[in-house]
Amino acid sequence: MSDSERVVIVTGGSRGIGRAIAFRFADEKPKLVLLHFDPDDSAAKETLDRLTDKGVHGEAHRIDVSNRGDVDRLFKDVLARFGRVDVLINNAGITKDGLLMRMREDEWDLVLSVNLKGVFNCTQAVIRSMVKERSGHIVNISSVAGQIGNVGQTNYAASKAGIMGFTKSLAREVGSRGITVNAVAPGFINTEMTSSLPEKLKETFLLQVPLARVGEPEDVAEAVHWLCSGGSKYVTGQVIHVNGGLYM
Repeated sequence: MSDSERVVIVTGGSRGIGRAIAFRFADEKPKLVLLHFDPDDSAAKETLDRLTDKGVHGEAHRIDVSNRGDVDRLFKDVLARFGRVDVLINNAGITKDGLLMRMREDEWDLVLSVNLKGVFNCTQAVIRSMVKERSGHIVNISSVAGQIGNVGQTNYAASKAGIMGFTKSLAREVGSRGITVNAVAPGFINTEMTSSLPEKLKETFLLQVPLARVGEPEDVAEAVHWLCSGGSKYVTGQVIHVNGGLYM
């Protein structure tokens, strides 16, 4: 199957890393399905407009990936219309930061529900189709926080560490069916999520990065795209760190 025929789903695809991933795949002219949960459709519309300029068939849907019923209905519709899903990028994620001693139970539950259960929901919604096709690529966006932890992010780090374990286990389950499952763990990346951090905290982070700069969403997108290309056909169950050397 040529890249131009691929059906690619990107969760959290309206902005930031998800948008960069969509633009990286756009060079191949695939069918792109972007999922988001923004309060309005402005970011998604801007992303779709830019995809249209690139001559790409794109569509966007507002959906809560932690809601199993909504996920099943949407993915069933996508599979009915396109016949398959070739690439799934589980990128949707949120933060609700705070020290554990002050963290509310609902803040813990929400982050785990979106970041980890959302990966379960979306992956299970496509895995039977991929097994039937005996091909497919799944890339889950984790985080360096899932590897080394981060103060005030026990919920976020737990969800991202869970993604790493999920990735390795599923890779073992479906490898014989021609499906690769990998994770990409970004470090300090220039997104809306990190731009809101205090400048002093940003400076502290940069002191720990050997490359001495913040990463860009495109840096992550390149790694994700490679994991879904022929160049990585013997790579599965791996966590690729894109962090400028913050974690080695």
